[in-house]
Amino acid sequence: MKTILVTGATSGFGAAFSRKFIRDGHRVIATGRRQSLLADLAAEYGGAICARQLDVTDLGCVDSFLSSLPEEWRKIDVLVNNAGAALGGLEPAWKASLIDWDKMIATNISGLVHLTRVILPQMVERNEGQIINIGSTAGHYAYPGAHVYGATKAFVRQFSLNLRADLVGLQIRVTDLEPGLVSGSEFSKVRFGGDEEKARAVYAGTKPLMAEDIAETASWLVSLPSHININLIEMMPTCQASAGLAVKREQIF
Repeated sequence: MKTILVTGATSGFGAAFSRKFIRDGHRVIATGRRQSLLADLAAEYGGAICARQLDVTDLGCVDSFLSSLPEEWRKIDVLVNNAGAALGGLEPAWKASLIDWDKMIATNISGLVHLTRVILPQMVERNEGQIINIGSTAGHYAYPGAHVYGATKAFVRQFSLNLRADLVGLQIRVTDLEPGLVSGSEFSKVRFGGDEEKARAVYAGTKPLMAEDIAETASWLVSLPSHININLIEMMPTCQASAGLAVKREQIF
């Protein structure tokens, strides 16, 4: 049994991760901003979950998080940096909100690196552990409106690879797990400011991945022998592929 810390566990990927890991026989420290949803998870799984409110953009709370846990929960075997945000719809960069940009950087980059820095020393001391960072295909393939969101996920990819470079020879695994089109989460609803019609339109006529698919993949990563490191996993549904280069042509009459 492993102790697995999951950020952003109140819905979507994070909730799916928590449920899958517990079904696999592990115990989960489930964190997120919404206390009521954390309470629901705790009620569902009892002693297998330690539910703690945590906003990863509050760096003071992130930096003191480990010491705030009960003693018996402080040995973290697996860190899943799942908390993330895409904001501002698909507005072009010159119309985008700087507030949204700052929130994405604070969540997708600053929160992730601070929590990693908090947890990593104990893994190095024990010479064992695993970090799964939730990236995105947006960190590799550019598309209109992705500007800062895609850039933050590109950071996650490179940070993950650089962590492995630092950790070479140690039994500490790091994976950047990069989903493409995924439904079953609040991702698009949040991106479009709660506009459910726009969020649904993202998946219209498709058969996207679901949050449970991403959880199955994370479960497989945790189950692998400790000497196997999967650097990157890029996941897309069969209805999606990397596109060719965009060319804007003038209308020809």
